Amino acid sequence: MTTPYLSAAEPVWERPEPRTRSAPVPLSRAKIAATAIRVADEHGLDGLSVRKIAKELGVGPMRLYDYVVNRSELLDLMVDAVYARIAEADRPADWRAAVVAIARLTRVAALEHEWFADLLGGRPHLGPNALAVGESTAAALSQAPGVRDIADLQRAAGTLSAFLIGALRREITERRTARSTGTDERAWQASLGPYLTRQLETGRYPTIARLVIDGAHLEAEEDFDRNLTTVLDGITGRPAPR
Repeated sequence: MTTPYLSAAEPVWERPEPRTRSAPVPLSRAKIAATAIRVADEHGLDGLSVRKIAKELGVGPMRLYDYVVNRSELLDLMVDAVYARIAEADRPADWRAAVVAIARLTRVAALEHEWFADLLGGRPHLGPNALAVGESTAAALSQAPGVRDIADLQRAAGTLSAFLIGALRREITERRTARSTGTDERAWQASLGPYLTRQLETGRYPTIARLVIDGAHLEAEEDFDRNLTTVLDGITGRPAPR
């Protein structure tokens, strides 16, 4: 699956499904994507291969090329299948509550499918479900008090996107590091605590000392929500009621 991206005449979203063969195992793009997601959940994107997907499906690898012409199309299908769960969720009427709901669902999706976070911030996701989520997000942001025109909306959407990409990648990276090293955040802090204490006692890092000593130390979900609140406060131009 090394052919160039967009090498097909039409995007995968607009190509009809291949004609059903008289084969023991019926296939569809949805079935291939679901299987690829299971493989990526277990092995990560580096362990995602046509051979593994075909083996899971009980077909020959070449049959998959009737449905996707390259790895990029496969990833597009996988990503859009994840976006489907976000797109199908109910939306609150209030703009801020709607943005918070979308952001939280995106975080849940990234925690369930860590490879999803790896694909955020790369090529734009343009599948029908991704577009639906983007439309809901943009429509909600357009109702924010601080968004007066299209330029404001672009900045608001860009700021929210940058926050989500950074926050989710950081959280997923921390999870992976804890798994690979066998050391969680508390153990890491305990091991480096004496060193950090000595450094802070020099007086050369007073602001960092305030953050470490006086700052709130929140669980990941709480931290995500608090930082999201800060982003939305900036978009509105005024703090939300606490």
